Amino acid sequence: MIPMRPFRFLATFDEDNDLAKLPELARRAEAIGCDSFVIPDHLMYPAPLLPLATVAAATERLRVGTFVLNVCLRHPAVLAQELATLDGLSGGRLDIGIGAGWNKPEHDAIGIPFEPVGTRIERLTEAIAILKGCFAEGPFSFTGKHYTITDFDAAPAPVQRPHPPLFLGGGGKRLLTLAAREAQIIGLAPRIIPGDVPGLDAPSITAAATEEKIGWIREAAGDRFAEIELNTYASGGPTMVTTETRAKLQDRADQIRTSTGVELTLDELMESPHVFIGSTKELTAKYLELRERFGISSFLVNDIEAMAPVIEELAGR
Repeated sequence: MIPMRPFRFLATFDEDNDLAKLPELARRAEAIGCDSFVIPDHLMYPAPLLPLATVAAATERLRVGTFVLNVCLRHPAVLAQELATLDGLSGGRLDIGIGAGWNKPEHDAIGIPFEPVGTRIERLTEAIAILKGCFAEGPFSFTGKHYTITDFDAAPAPVQRPHPPLFLGGGGKRLLTLAAREAQIIGLAPRIIPGDVPGLDAPSITAAATEEKIGWIREAAGDRFAEIELNTYASGGPTMVTTETRAKLQDRADQIRTSTGVELTLDELMESPHVFIGSTKELTAKYLELRERFGISSFLVNDIEAMAPVIEELAGR
């Protein structure tokens, strides 16, 4: 049986937003029922952790999180110190989204090698172990391929024990298997190009592929699957509230075909957990269907004003 969790909506901030308006945006997200405010980790964006401290100070219950930190850009012990500090400043409202990095041009621009995906996942696996070691009580040591820690007694300790919830996302089996073992929240992050995810017959953005990926998670998680929250976001293009649903879906299908060569039917886009186009009523029904069918209850929302009626109706249900 698929666990039925309450809906959680995540608001976000992008490079077009004015940092001076961040407190106002955060309070608006809290007022309409968003559960969390997340910021990505890219060199073309504001650095995430300082703005998240501002969000926490401007709100009362809104959680804060990263979506997601590139572990290759920071030493995990230093990152643990910053994250534990933010958890303390927020009164225990931090979710830690962390990943292996994917944007090669960022690495190239600052001279950090962009390692093969397997190496980056190894690095992420070690980093998670170090974060958990830093968050635990007392000194710890760790010897891995990428990091070495010797009798390190990290401070400060996070407010949330044993550690803030970990959010890991991915589209491939190896990363989703790691997430199933280590994370409290798992993000389903698709790739649209066919064949880019080994083991999937359907394009990763489709509902059919999502069923396969959740199957990987269920198998790897075992008994703890019921404790895991599943997240998704509109990676198949911007969310659109419209009464011309099929026409706009056709436009999106054309855009995807032009940019990737992938042919998707309107029904596939309608069902996809990564495409959100429709009227307020249709989108409300889609969120309910995704939770019923897949157990997905956490959703990143880019345009909270357009989606406010949906969020206000479903948040916490």
